[in-house]
Amino acid sequence: MTEREKTTLKRIRTGSFERRLSLTRTGLLAGTRYMAQSASSLLLPRARRAEHRRAALGAQARYLVEELGKLKGSVVKIGQMMALYGEHFLPDEVTVALHSLEDRTVALEWPVIRRVLERELGRQRLPELDIDPVPIGAASLGQVHLARRLADDRALCLKVQYPGVADSIDADIDAVVQMLEIARMIAPTEEFRSWLEEVREMLHREVDYTLEAAKTQLFHERLRRDPRFVVPEVVPEYSTAHVLATSFEQGYAVTSADAEALPLARRNALGRAFLELFLREIFEWKELQTDPNFGNYRVRPAATARGRDRLVLLDFGAVQQYPDSFLDPLKQMIRGAYHGDIEEVRQGALALKFIRAEFPAHVQQSFAEVCAGVIEPLVCRPGNVPAAALNAEGQYRWRDSDLPSRIASRAAKAAFSTYFRVPPREFVFLNRKLIGVYTFIAVLGAEFNGADILEKYL
Repeated sequence: MTEREKTTLKRIRTGSFERRLSLTRTGLLAGTRYMAQSASSLLLPRARRAEHRRAALGAQARYLVEELGKLKGSVVKIGQMMALYGEHFLPDEVTVALHSLEDRTVALEWPVIRRVLERELGRQRLPELDIDPVPIGAASLGQVHLARRLADDRALCLKVQYPGVADSIDADIDAVVQMLEIARMIAPTEEFRSWLEEVREMLHREVDYTLEAAKTQLFHERLRRDPRFVVPEVVPEYSTAHVLATSFEQGYAVTSADAEALPLARRNALGRAFLELFLREIFEWKELQTDPNFGNYRVRPAATARGRDRLVLLDFGAVQQYPDSFLDPLKQMIRGAYHGDIEEVRQGALALKFIRAEFPAHVQQSFAEVCAGVIEPLVCRPGNVPAAALNAEGQYRWRDSDLPSRIASRAAKAAFSTYFRVPPREFVFLNRKLIGVYTFIAVLGAEFNGADILEKYL
C-alpha cells in the first residue's frame, strides 16, 4: 500500500443500516467487556476497585473510539463534538479517548471529489477552473481544494462536502448515542437530550453550505472596512448546496514559527483584535462563530513596515445565534464581574439557571465569585491578579497566567459537584468559544489588559 493510499479513501460508508449495525455491535461488545472487567474488580481489595474500573472504562472507551474512527464521515464529527462539548455528560475516560478522533481526517480520492464537482457545477462550468487534485485541508465532513479561475487567474478555495454525509447525520447521531448507552457510557438524562439536540442542529448547520455562504458573506461585509481582519469573499457562481467557493486568503498558522517571531507589540495588537471580535459578536451581532479550532484562523503579517498585521477568519459553518433571553443575563454577569458586584453576577447566574434559588447562600456566593474570576484578564485591577500573571508594566501575561487551574481549584474547594446543574445548552458552546479565545491569545504570547476593550461594550 502506498503512502497516498494510506491517506485517502475511495468512499465513506453512509448507509444507515450498515453503520447502525456496526455501532450496535461495537456497543454490545464494549458493554460486555466492561461489565466483565467490572465484575472481576470485586475480587480486588476495596482500595484498588475504583482504579481498576477506571482503567477498564478507559480501555473500552478507546475500543469504541477506534471503531468510530473506521466509519469516518459525520460519525467522526459527532465524536469530535462530544469530545469538545461533552464534559458535562460523559466520563473523563470517554472524552479523553474521543479527543483522538481529532486526527482522523482522511481525505477522499480525487476521482470521487471530481464526480461531486461535476454533479454540482456541471460539465460546462467545471472546465473554467484549474483545480489541484491534492487537498489543502481535510475534515470529517468535507475537504478543501485550491483552484485557479482560468479567465482571470484568481485563486479560489473550493470546500467540497463528502457525498451522503448530510443525509446520514440524524441516523449517525442516534446510532452513536445508542452505542454509548449499550456500552453503559452515558445516562440519557433530560439535560443530555437537550444538549444532543443542540449538537444535531449545529451539525445540520455545518453541512448547509448555502447557509454558510450567507454567513461568510455577512461577516465579510461586517468586517471589510476593519483593517485588522480578512474574511474570504464568497464566489457564488461556483457555490452550491454541497460546494462552497471563496477567495483564497493567505496567512500563517497561529501556532507557526512565523507568527511566534512577530514582535510582542504586533502580537499584542492581534490578540486585542481577536478579543474585541469576540465581544462584538456577543454585544453587537448576537451570534458567534463557535468552533474554536485553530485551523479556522490565520495570521497575515504586514507586507510593509507601515502596514498592519491582519487576522484571516475562515469557516463560518458553526455560527450560532443567541436570543436576548440568554444574552441579557450573560451581559449582567459580565457587567457585575467587571464592577466587582458579586450580587449582580449571582442574579445573572440565577436567571440563566446556572444555579437555583434553593441552593445554600454560600454556594450561590461561591459560584458567583468563581464566575467573576473568569474575566480576570478583562478587569486586571491591582490586588485582584497574582503578581506572576503580570509583567513589569502591569500588563496581563496571557500565556503565563495559571487562571484555568486557579478557577478549577476554587470550584473544587466550593464542592459545586454536590449542587451542580448542567448549564443551558447555549452556554456549553459559548464556554468553549471563550476558552478558545483565551487560548488563542495565550498561544500568541500576548501581554495586555483587556479592560479598555470590554469597557466599550458595557
